[in-house]
Amino acid sequence: MTVGIVGAGQLGRMLALAGYPLGLDFLCLDPAPDAPAGQVAPLLNGEFTDRTLLVRLARRCEVVTFDWENVPGESLRSITRAHGARICPPAAALAAAQDRVAEKRLFERLGIPTTRWAAVSSRAQLGRAITAIGLPGVLKTRRLGYDGKGQAVVRTVADAARGWERLGDAPLIYEELVPFDCEVSIIGARSVSGQIAVYPLCGNVHAQGILRVTRAPYGPAPWQRLAAGYLRRVLRHFRYTGILTIEFFVRRGRLIANEMAPRVHNSGHWTIEGAATSQFENHLRAILDLPLGSTKALGHSGMVNLIGAIPRRAELLKQPGLHLHDYGKKPRPGRKVGHCTLVEASAARRDARTLRVLKDLAGGVRFP
Repeated sequence: MTVGIVGAGQLGRMLALAGYPLGLDFLCLDPAPDAPAGQVAPLLNGEFTDRTLLVRLARRCEVVTFDWENVPGESLRSITRAHGARICPPAAALAAAQDRVAEKRLFERLGIPTTRWAAVSSRAQLGRAITAIGLPGVLKTRRLGYDGKGQAVVRTVADAARGWERLGDAPLIYEELVPFDCEVSIIGARSVSGQIAVYPLCGNVHAQGILRVTRAPYGPAPWQRLAAGYLRRVLRHFRYTGILTIEFFVRRGRLIANEMAPRVHNSGHWTIEGAATSQFENHLRAILDLPLGSTKALGHSGMVNLIGAIPRRAELLKQPGLHLHDYGKKPRPGRKVGHCTLVEASAARRDARTLRVLKDLAGGVRFP
């Protein structure tokens, strides 16, 4: 059985590595000839809009998934219409996640608390949005934003003018800037036949818009129940298949949805060593309608992203119980090139060890 992956980044790579023990084969499509998943699975090298390659992918695979939410939705829909390829997660969920306005409307429709927001397509609309929502706020592109890209923090009228000059060529959204206490994410899977499995809540710390640290399990039981309930609403709304992630701000115990990702997620990397079944394996189980595996945490996990370059391996690996994942990427400032994970018997020991790893990496990140 062959699974097609549109996008061959580190997430596609980890999907393939999780699937080989299940006896699965993989075929990836990516514009980059040196894409990380192409180092472990066959790669069709070309644009995501290349119809010839998309057709070849659809004909050779039982199911097609994707590892990046900015994959052109029309490309996926076209191969479904022409060749009956089964796309998982569903194209409707991908479309909602690709447009921040559609995403906000979805949250509101499903009764999931989110930030105050307004669609912005002119300077005048931006001014009205600031008047209605207030300062500070964040001006974002509606599409193609990730890892802090396509965003401008607006604290003053001058910031708004600068943000418009930088981003105003694209449709935008203006949101309130939430003074959050912490950031969390919830990850879960839904299979073709409707089975749902939800992982423990993740606590996340970002720097310069990029996820640096995840700790799991995280937070009190009421947060877990709330987040899992919101996640199930979205899964059922779309009759979803695969892994879905929702990220939240937490403010005075209230969960405020920021965005969702219809794919395996960076904040779930800890599940490879830290859960009974990784998010990558459960994604594959879900889209192939196999029974979902247990999402039980095997301890208290800390995951640290490696940004820019892989440190000296010997320095990392001499630490007992530390697991290194090198994505096979060329070093570049601001680029996720790998991650490391540790699992401890207590949250206190996990946090202490994770902070030491960050200090060794000169990460400059503090926990909330």
